[in-house]
Amino acid sequence: MKFIALVTRTLKDGKTYEDFRKAWFHSNGFGVPTSMYTVINAFNPREIISIGIMDGSLDDLTKGLEIDVKDRLANPLDDIIESTIVRNFGVVAAVDDFSASGKLAYVPSQVDGVLTDYKEIGLLLQNVKDSLEKASAKRDKLKSYSCHLSDL
Repeated sequence: MKFIALVTRTLKDGKTYEDFRKAWFHSNGFGVPTSMYTVINAFNPREIISIGIMDGSLDDLTKGLEIDVKDRLANPLDDIIESTIVRNFGVVAAVDDFSASGKLAYVPSQVDGVLTDYKEIGLLLQNVKDSLEKASAKRDKLKSYSCHLSDL
């Protein structure tokens, strides 16, 4: 399976993309094929869009989320980005190549040569949602806990 994460953040006034990159760059890899694309919005250069593509199992995604939670807690972005973050996660249903010029013939949904099974994706989406909610709750709890410790 291919999993996608689209995360949109906005730089605080006075912060630069390089400030973001230094704080955001992961210190640990996920151990499975994972590509991260970072986009600077042409219409709002303060907006940074991270696109992550992971090729693996649901267990790989869960492990990756654990690694990401630890990395974000160790390298917080709070001083660099606005508090509102837009997160979108999903499962790739189709990969299409529109490189050719001219007319294209319709091709059924498939990923890496495997036809898309919509029932399987529906079940997988629920499992992905559950895994993401657990990881987010854990991150928020640990972040809140570490913030309260810093108040002491």
